[in-house]
Amino acid sequence: MSKHTINPLRRKVLGAAVAAGAAGLALPLRSFAAGDEVLRIGFQKSSSLLIIQKGQGSLEKALAPLGVKVQWTEFSSGLPMLEGLNVGSIDLSADVAETVPLFAQAAKAQLTYFVQETPSPPAQAIVVPDESPIRSLADLKGRKVGFAKAAGVHYLTVKALEKAGLKFTDIEAAYLQPADGRAAFEKGAIDAWAIWDPHLANIQGKRKVRVIADGNDVGVAYRRFYLASTPYAKRRPDVLAVVAEELRKTGEWVKNNPREAAAIHAPLVGLDPATVSVVNGRRSYAVRPVDDVALDEQQVIADVFAREKLLPVRLDARANDVWKKSA
Repeated sequence: MSKHTINPLRRKVLGAAVAAGAAGLALPLRSFAAGDEVLRIGFQKSSSLLIIQKGQGSLEKALAPLGVKVQWTEFSSGLPMLEGLNVGSIDLSADVAETVPLFAQAAKAQLTYFVQETPSPPAQAIVVPDESPIRSLADLKGRKVGFAKAAGVHYLTVKALEKAGLKFTDIEAAYLQPADGRAAFEKGAIDAWAIWDPHLANIQGKRKVRVIADGNDVGVAYRRFYLASTPYAKRRPDVLAVVAEELRKTGEWVKNNPREAAAIHAPLVGLDPATVSVVNGRRSYAVRPVDDVALDEQQVIADVFAREKLLPVRLDARANDVWKKSA
């Protein structure tokens, strides 16, 4: 595996998240002939549309007329995936929560907003064990709350505390990737867990938990952005146009065929169809261009994180390129 140098600012921002999985979770490597044009895609367990496409081979078929093959790499969460995108190990990042590109931008990553999945506010939440004495957001004061750094639930937690009149420093934040967060939650090492689907739906189906806030409760939209490396977006806009259309069609198919979609999707992520049906019901899966409304919301999030000193610099959310399909 090649080594990449990370400058001090990037190291400060990416920190533990990169260490937790910047190289991705290796999948069996496909062999490609010399000279093959390969689109390298990163994804995570919540990348529902791309996981379905990967399982069915539909994206490979759509790209075949362009002579493009696909290589897939799984990551533990969004920030390590965007680090992979920035250092050139992948060309396209699957959907990540709105916070993730901002942390990558602060680390000087050269990324292009590709397309977005429109808001799915109930698809992330803060949960506590059913027997917990925590009954409201105000009860989080002095408690240990686990979540993945830079993930959408990071912003969800900040906004939840704000709603309760608390500061981020009023809790003990435990930065944990989903698997570690689940383990800590189940053994009582954290008092609350901020987590997103499908991990959220999975814990709700496996044990008695209470949601003390989701995106609807605290005004967090929870958009998900697909991103491309800027050099790749400039070099192969034709490939991105095909991917965008395939994502749009897959999203519509999932919403129009929920039972069949769950049956196909479930074994691909190691979950039961009932759990996946919950996930698919909470996610919008509406793939659209990245518009001014989305970028305005990105600026609001960036300003909140700068104010809370969770980002080292103030960002202009419009500084990154935005891909637009050619007429």
